[in-house]
Amino acid sequence: MNAIQRLGIGLAALGRPAYINVGRAAALPNSRSVPQMCDATWNVLDAAYAAGIRWVDAARSYGRAEEFLGGWLSARAPDGVTVSSKWGYTYVGEWKMDAPVHEVKEHSLERYQAQYKETRAFLNGHLSVYQVHSLTEDSPLFEDTRLQGALAEAAAEGVRVGFSTSGPGQRDTIRRAVALEVSGQRLFSTVQSTWNVLEPSAEDALRDAHDAGLHVLLKEVLANGRLATRPPETVRSVASQKGVGPDAVALAAALARPWAGTVLIGAVSPAQLQANLSAAQVALDEEDLALMDDLSVPPDVYWAERSELPWV
Repeated sequence: MNAIQRLGIGLAALGRPAYINVGRAAALPNSRSVPQMCDATWNVLDAAYAAGIRWVDAARSYGRAEEFLGGWLSARAPDGVTVSSKWGYTYVGEWKMDAPVHEVKEHSLERYQAQYKETRAFLNGHLSVYQVHSLTEDSPLFEDTRLQGALAEAAAEGVRVGFSTSGPGQRDTIRRAVALEVSGQRLFSTVQSTWNVLEPSAEDALRDAHDAGLHVLLKEVLANGRLATRPPETVRSVASQKGVGPDAVALAAALARPWAGTVLIGAVSPAQLQANLSAAQVALDEEDLALMDDLSVPPDVYWAERSELPWV
């Protein structure tokens, strides 16, 4: 599989007017109306598909991302696209830039049943993978056998069931989730986790998940845009040597992980996407990767800094 085929498009920054990605605002219309954000989403999806990308990831909490994606799928009827989405958060921002709260988390059977119905309606038969959104070790899912059973039913009907992770405890959450079984069968077949050169703490657990047969997706590979707009000097230097932008180097570091099945890109414009796609042509040698390995920060520090990013 070539590098482009291992890339996917994530719609977290396109389905709602405000999000925490640095460098996003200048690439989007100032008013961020629903029609404008729908157009922006379709423009990125068109460019991604033309480039050879065949995985698109959304979530119930990404504003109208599923609605935009469903419309694009119906209008374009693309071949071979894998669509993944997530449940567990609800978007409550009411399409306001300055909403006091943008999303609310709830891992309950009732929330799953309601959101699964909504997702299927928006995506109209295109849903391939449905993931628990931001699973953590303290999630009630681990003790809720009724919820586990409902997820297992979806898996039996042909939808791959997965989970995503966030926060400093990703590694332990991944290991616990991979081991979860229902009626003697492993429940989850995919895992989507934050991994980037600043926060690689989940790497060993993700490699083990891959070895156990799960499809691994990497998200926030650009650290919510920080590695593209204010990269460490090491990333900037390697990018200069390779003749690409720092975003391409950060993505290439993720693509260099053989256990990573899909590396998600969060571009909000065709121009950002084209810059990101340069990663597919970047070959990082052992010295480059060793330099990248030295950039990691303690997970608690990374996630504290992420929590301070403004929704703009």
